[in-house]
Amino acid sequence: MKAKYRILAIGVMILLYSCDSTTYEELEADVMIEEEITYDAHIKSVIDNNCIVCHSEGGLSSFRPLTNYMEVKDAVETTNLLDRIQRQNGEEGQMPKTGRMTMSNIDLILEWANNGLPEN
Repeated sequence: MKAKYRILAIGVMILLYSCDSTTYEELEADVMIEEEITYDAHIKSVIDNNCIVCHSEGGLSSFRPLTNYMEVKDAVETTNLLDRIQRQNGEEGQMPKTGRMTMSNIDLILEWANNGLPEN
C-alpha cells in the first residue's frame, strides 16, 4: 500500500515539476517591421485601440486628447507618456488604466519616438 502512495507522490511531483508558467506577453510573437515606423501607418491604430476611449471628447481624460498626430506628438514630447505606458499593471500612473499594452505595442511607440516621431 505504501508503494502505491510513493509511486503516486512521485508521479505528482514529476507533473508539478514539469509545469511551466507562461504569461500572455511571453507567448506574444515579436512583430518585425522592416519599414520606417510612422504615426499614420503604425502608431495611430495603437493609440486608437488603447487610448482614445479616455483621451477624446467625453472621455475621463479629455483634458489630454490623443486624437491626432499633433496631440500624440505633444504628449510624447511634453508629458511623461513614454514612461507611463511602460509602467507595470497596478503601478501608479500606469497607462492605459485598463491594463498595460502588449510589449510589442510599447516597443513600437518607443521606436517611433526614438526615430523622431515621423508622421507619414
